[in-house]
Amino acid sequence: MKQLPLFLLAALCLSLLLPSCENLDGNYSVNPNHRLSFSVDTLSFDTIFSTVGSTTKHFMVYNRNSEPLDIEFIQLEGAETTGFRINVDGRKGSRFEHIGIRPKDSLYVFVEVTVDPNGGNQPLLIEDYVSFSVNGQRQRILLEAYGQDTHLYKGGKTFDSDTTLTADRPYLIYDSLVIASGATVRLAEGVTFYMHDKADIIVYGTLTADGTQESPVTIRGDRLDDILEDLLPYDREPAQWGGILFRPESYGNRLEHTIVRSGTTGLTCQPASPDVSKLILSNSQITNMNGNLLTAINCRMEATNTELSNATGIIVSLTGGDYRFVHCTLASHITLFSRRDTAYTLALSATLPDKQSAPLTASFDNCIIDGSRSAGSTPFGGELMLDKPADGIAFNYRFNHCLIKTKGEENDNFTGNLFIDNSPEYRMTGTENDKYAFDFRLDSVATAGVGKADPAVAALYPVDRYGISRLTSPNGPSMGAYEFVPKEEKEEADEKASK
Repeated sequence: MKQLPLFLLAALCLSLLLPSCENLDGNYSVNPNHRLSFSVDTLSFDTIFSTVGSTTKHFMVYNRNSEPLDIEFIQLEGAETTGFRINVDGRKGSRFEHIGIRPKDSLYVFVEVTVDPNGGNQPLLIEDYVSFSVNGQRQRILLEAYGQDTHLYKGGKTFDSDTTLTADRPYLIYDSLVIASGATVRLAEGVTFYMHDKADIIVYGTLTADGTQESPVTIRGDRLDDILEDLLPYDREPAQWGGILFRPESYGNRLEHTIVRSGTTGLTCQPASPDVSKLILSNSQITNMNGNLLTAINCRMEATNTELSNATGIIVSLTGGDYRFVHCTLASHITLFSRRDTAYTLALSATLPDKQSAPLTASFDNCIIDGSRSAGSTPFGGELMLDKPADGIAFNYRFNHCLIKTKGEENDNFTGNLFIDNSPEYRMTGTENDKYAFDFRLDSVATAGVGKADPAVAALYPVDRYGISRLTSPNGPSMGAYEFVPKEEKEEADEKASK
């Protein structure tokens, strides 16, 4: 669903479907009260990256009168000097003269814009007008867009030495960004990566992201416009770009206060050694993928205060290795795409892709493991998949004070857990009323998981992903990445969530 060069194609197709504007042999109204009507008075574009063309937008021009009108001229006032371009009735240009429009008829005006670099770090407002003249009366439509300079990496970019990227302006990534073996790339607080269609980040060396609660690092798709205007941004649809791939020789990766969203393959940690840390996730959000969200094979990994949510595939797939998850929310309630039949929220296995076995050790403390599928009728099914090996290889897992959508009971592997048949209530659940947005904070004091976390574990992680104290909360500590916030405190927490 990425941007295509449809500017002329769309105009041509619609010109075949709609009545053409034409010369009506001079039988035009001369009544000065007969005016044109328009579908909008302002045509606004989302932020446009400099040197990169926009998607095509359009507005409608109507003759709601009972007589034909002669549009004496349609003119782009800036004559393309502002970067805007128009197409009228299948023709491109900046001025069109004597266009006839029948009574009760209409025509399309298509608009694109390309913004020149402005040398600044903040978006710059670009404006122009399309003016119309009928019977000597002038009417105008405002065109506006914000232009944003970027660091543009096109044709592939490889970092082969230690590099720090700062947030002086966003980074627009076409093709692949590669971190070579032996190199460390650090993303400073506030850095934003806009990833183009199918673009990947491939890490042979080390990637560290040092976001903060106020200025997180963000890695997302480059579409800033809407699929459905004022309802569904492209950024809420998965598969806007590729994913982040940590190759076997990559170690020491760390994502702190980092948001990774709306890609295809999410985070993939390829087979490594569980003796050395592959990846640490803390205070982060990985969400909305068209495939597995997090895949790790024979790695050492730790995740704390992190939301891992919404994918068509498995949310967290761990095969062999050594893993620890503390105060994490693992949830899959994706609405725009369908979950696959084998799309568990959490899958644990000791069988490697080559059919060999590798020991697994995995612990989950104060976590939520939930999704849209049934809890199932067999023990430890539902949103869990425990692929125990038959060859006697070590398969050690432990769930402590977790909220799990499965049929289960306490045993040596499960201590202090809540096994649920129905998902807890969350603040926002991706409906049309929510504009397809999600908020995986528990919604009320009566919601399962509120106040049910292990206090000893919570004391080691005294604040949640948004900086809310678990130790002073009157209803805490709560399971998952987010401490429960009562309704009367919701406005303040919403402000934190929007950053």
